[in-house]
Amino acid sequence: MSDNGYQGLNHFDASGAARMVDISDKDETVRVAVAQGEVLMQPATLDLVARGGMAKGDVLGVARVAGIMAAKETGRFIPMAHPITLTGVNVDFRIVQPDRVLIQSRVRTTGKTGVEMEALTAVTVAGLTIYDMCKAVDRGMVLGQVRLVHKSGGKSGTYERDGEQIWGI
Repeated sequence: MSDNGYQGLNHFDASGAARMVDISDKDETVRVAVAQGEVLMQPATLDLVARGGMAKGDVLGVARVAGIMAAKETGRFIPMAHPITLTGVNVDFRIVQPDRVLIQSRVRTTGKTGVEMEALTAVTVAGLTIYDMCKAVDRGMVLGQVRLVHKSGGKSGTYERDGEQIWGI
């Protein structure tokens, strides 16, 4: 059990109050995180996205920018996430016929804390942006399967999600 009484949960102090973890004594290392997710949609919607026929414009281009912007702002809207300087953010997509867009982000920094939350935020906001830009023709879209597939750097070392493939970026 950790010294705060909450086994494995370091965002709580001894009395159970939420706190931001102090990373002052941690070493700076290169840290990388990759996250993935997907948006399921009607085949006709996917066709519009793939051929650039959506009325609001380039769906995947806008979603890419939204994901990058969100990664950079993660510390502002995830309460216990540290605001950190990112050295790289990529968001990429794969169209999978007949009905889905796969999303993958890779986030990198050299710092005292990891970038898992930034990678997960990038994927989630990119998915929400796809939904927003396509909702006029398909309100039944489903965002899902958002997950961390890789992280490296820091004291805890490397994590690889079993059975996951990193692609593109």
